[in-house]
Amino acid sequence: MSEKQIKKIVLAYSGGLDTTVILHWLKDKYDAEVIAFTADIGQDHDPDLVRDRAASIGASKIIIEDLKEEFTKDYIFPMFKANTLYEGEYLLGTSIARPLISKRLVEIAEKEGADAIAHGATGKGNDQIRFEIGSYSLNPDIQVIAPWRTWEYSSRADLVDYCKLHQIEIDASPDEPLYSTDENLLHTSYEGEVLEDPSIEAPAEIWQKTVAPIDAPDTAQVISIDFKQGEPTSIDGIDYNPSGLLAQLNTLAGKHGIGRLDLVENRFTGMKSRGCYETPGGTILLKAHRAIESITLDSQAGHLKDDLMPKYAQLIYDGFWWSPEREALQALIDKTQEFVTGSVKLSLYKGNVAVLGRSSDFSLYDSKIVTFEDDENAYNQADATGFIKINSLRLKQIAKRKRRTNQ
Repeated sequence: MSEKQIKKIVLAYSGGLDTTVILHWLKDKYDAEVIAFTADIGQDHDPDLVRDRAASIGASKIIIEDLKEEFTKDYIFPMFKANTLYEGEYLLGTSIARPLISKRLVEIAEKEGADAIAHGATGKGNDQIRFEIGSYSLNPDIQVIAPWRTWEYSSRADLVDYCKLHQIEIDASPDEPLYSTDENLLHTSYEGEVLEDPSIEAPAEIWQKTVAPIDAPDTAQVISIDFKQGEPTSIDGIDYNPSGLLAQLNTLAGKHGIGRLDLVENRFTGMKSRGCYETPGGTILLKAHRAIESITLDSQAGHLKDDLMPKYAQLIYDGFWWSPEREALQALIDKTQEFVTGSVKLSLYKGNVAVLGRSSDFSLYDSKIVTFEDDENAYNQADATGFIKINSLRLKQIAKRKRRTNQ
């Protein structure tokens, strides 16, 4: 599709400097109608400001959708059923938001008869890949415009100058902020500028969702979380909808300084990147979910999940949420959660989450079997002799061979 054929574009619009310039640039570059779409997935934003700013630049239509419930129920919770961590630490807060935004971009483009969609992700990061792979997975014929890969601008200062030139009113300075931020209901990420040197401690002022652990309350707070088939349903006996539950966990964790992470990760594009992340409620949720699984999930099913989890995490990180392999893994993961139902008691204290107890009507934990007290009816300790002999047979044969060849 040539540029002259593009007459209507749906832009993923945040209302910030980048996408504000992009909105104006798209109208000028393509002489096209631009629909501004903002997904409310829990970020701190003023919808009136977003709407007014987009309208002032000439957006033909402004769509702001509250997607927090869908985001939590259909993306975050399924991911947490797998206890997902990328490179052992990252809870994938940015990555998991991109499939939903891509889905809505494609759906709105089809509904509005748009010729293309556009995003503000840079040519160095992962988000361009996630947005575009996700979009192509849902509509193979969709046209995607990525201005940062094609236009002549290369810095924040360039965009500020663009705003001055075109008399676009926006509260921005080429000198701030000293890092970029991405926020949703699950997490807030910070990267770039002052964070680019991984040897230097992140400035204390970047953290927005959590107090410093040292400043957290000196008394631990005990809470309980109930699960049903792998999904959290209530906190301290109070039922919540999915997004409300995660928001409440964010509040509790933030108060106790829980959920900070300073990570150097490997981007899909091949470079290493330093990111600082706050995932307060998610950090509690991961701990609690593993605790309820520890008594309800069969050992081999649990070990299989742990074996597959890094692959599952990589698929989400790289943008393959809509791939058949991710969907196949999700089916397996969901199957394992049939009896992951019960309650977990936790202690929140100065940046730490500790499990105090767990219970379930479907527990596989049997105190009669595990007890050190003598109970021949539950478990005959003599049976272990044959078990050990069978499992050590091949190792004995290998040891004998080693002795023969060393002589």
